[in-house]
Amino acid sequence: MTALRSLAFALIFYPGTAVCVLVGVITAPLGADAFRRAALRWSRFHYWCAVNILGIRTHIEGEIPAQPVLYAIKHESMYETLEVIRLFHNPAVLVKKELADIPLWGWIARRHGVIPIDRSGGARALRALVAAARSAVAQNRSLVIFPEGTRVAHGERPPLRAGFAALYKSFGLPVVPVAVDSGRLWPRRRFLKRPGVITFRFGAPIEPGLDRDAAEALVHERINALND
Repeated sequence: MTALRSLAFALIFYPGTAVCVLVGVITAPLGADAFRRAALRWSRFHYWCAVNILGIRTHIEGEIPAQPVLYAIKHESMYETLEVIRLFHNPAVLVKKELADIPLWGWIARRHGVIPIDRSGGARALRALVAAARSAVAQNRSLVIFPEGTRVAHGERPPLRAGFAALYKSFGLPVVPVAVDSGRLWPRRRFLKRPGVITFRFGAPIEPGLDRDAAEALVHERINALND
């Protein structure tokens, strides 16, 4: 049954995603709001497929802030990458540059306000990232970063990448660490996805002003809270 569910998900979600991309291209002349509505529809479609085909649901622990913050989220699967669009109000998500360079999809993602991270670009790329994030904050948008830099297997606790500290120091936003255990059901690089509940645990906000080591230690501890 797990294999059949996973196959059905692939046969429905990915063609549906292609339709969402096409709609995004067609509605491009309508401006940024049209892209944001298209992204939200895509995220909701993804969750509908997760619930009704895979039998996977999201459970929220803690409070989702109403004001703009910097979300630092555990990254174990594609699942949370799409869920943040549905759960948060118009977030600006930081993603690997390779994703933002995908033909058509990457163009739409950039128009939506996704912020590419070029980890090989050095100081110049970091300045561009901070400038793009500053623009998003000026629009009253929350920032979303996956501070581990890539998907990791459930239970792994890699150190945070440098981009988190740069954003924390630059904007004075509270940091909300979010623990996610999606890798239990939706392992990275695996076709099979098991039914169950994926938890998003929102930790207490970490106020600005801490030194880098203290802030990173708190975030690292709290985004891994569901590993125990």
